[in-house]
Amino acid sequence: MRAFDYTRASALPDAVAADAKLIAGGTNLLDLMKLEVETPDSLLDINRIGLDLIEPEGDGLRIGALVTNSDCAADPRIRKDWPLLSKAILAGASPQLRNKATTGGNLCQRTRCGYFMDNRSACNKRQPGSGCAAMGGFNRIHAILGASDACIATYPGDMAVALSALDAHVVIAGSGDARTVRVRDFHVLPGDKPQFENVLQKGEVITGVTLPAPVKGQHIYRKVRDRASYAFALLSVAAVIRMDQGRIAHAQLAFGSLAHKPWHDPRIEELLTGETPSTALFDKASDLLLENAQGHGANDFKIPLARRTLAAVLAEATGV
Repeated sequence: MRAFDYTRASALPDAVAADAKLIAGGTNLLDLMKLEVETPDSLLDINRIGLDLIEPEGDGLRIGALVTNSDCAADPRIRKDWPLLSKAILAGASPQLRNKATTGGNLCQRTRCGYFMDNRSACNKRQPGSGCAAMGGFNRIHAILGASDACIATYPGDMAVALSALDAHVVIAGSGDARTVRVRDFHVLPGDKPQFENVLQKGEVITGVTLPAPVKGQHIYRKVRDRASYAFALLSVAAVIRMDQGRIAHAQLAFGSLAHKPWHDPRIEELLTGETPSTALFDKASDLLLENAQGHGANDFKIPLARRTLAAVLAEATGV
């Protein structure tokens, strides 16, 4: 790890005006600094600027950017009305990491692609123009949707997948007026600029996440991984499904570890809504999800795995 300056912010304007890398829990940043993938000259600790409360907002909730993953998952209101979020958070990392990781930091975590984390390997995300060693390399965990010739890395988190399914919004402060962005639009696909991972601009800071009014129904987070704890997903499905008189009355879905961002395809929800659940219907949903899927060798298995996992989640949610 390279030497750096360390200071503490006392208020949000300090963070907005800072010419430094912001740090809260540091569960991702410090790992990358140890590997010298991230080499900031200075860090600004933002843990003392507030933003650590979960408060009502309209019919929903506002989760401060510095609320820890543990506190978010354990909040009685979230466990009761937005259990999908609690389930997704508890599926990630370890209790020790969840005690430190924050809502804002979780959204901004970077890929766990081994080539990105190895300074000896070509990586357009780490060093634009150097190439992508994952192409033709060991790419078992990599993207099958939304990738490009420049990057096939995946977004590794669980929380954002649930937030995408719930259609939550990210609240962002900057030098001007605050703005909100749907979680579904916060992360960006790699294209020819994979070094850009989200829509945050210089001088902007996440201040919180807002959850819309709760939706009744089955809240399911299915995470497929190599071991039962402390492992990143090979793929995940977040689903909120409400049945009414034998038909799917409401459906919200998002998918993790298939792309550079949590994947949301509104066509799947439109297809399912109003229909009687069946294996044929679930196959059609998988066809939509995977119509442009492309494996890269070692991750080809993700395509049939995604089909089976989506069908299993829909069957569980609908009782088929």
